[in-house]
Amino acid sequence: MSDLYKEPRSSDPFQETNDYNAPFNPPPVVPPTNSKAVASMVLGILSVVIPYIGLIIGIVGIILSSLSLKEINRHGEQGRGMAIAGLVCSIIGTLIYTLIIIFIVIVIIVAASSGDPDIFSDI
Repeated sequence: MSDLYKEPRSSDPFQETNDYNAPFNPPPVVPPTNSKAVASMVLGILSVVIPYIGLIIGIVGIILSSLSLKEINRHGEQGRGMAIAGLVCSIIGTLIYTLIIIFIVIVIIVAASSGDPDIFSDI
């Protein structure tokens, strides 16, 4: 009857051992998420959504995401997907507002070179 029932070695569940008398392995440690990756993703989304200052926010988001990708590769942190999403959104936001600014400048140049002094009176 003594083979069927084994007396616990300790009443503390954290001190239990397996059949080989070795302590249980602790749970794996998850590396922290890079905070610059989170910030770059937020700035990338804001650069697409917020008008007028989206160009500046996009440039800052591109810089932060490139820095966070370097830190993630160097230190083995998590957040690579967020850094890539921030980079993509920042590039898209920067391109959108750059194209808008170029379009506005071209319209102003064409309107100024047309020779009609009352070109903006209809607007």
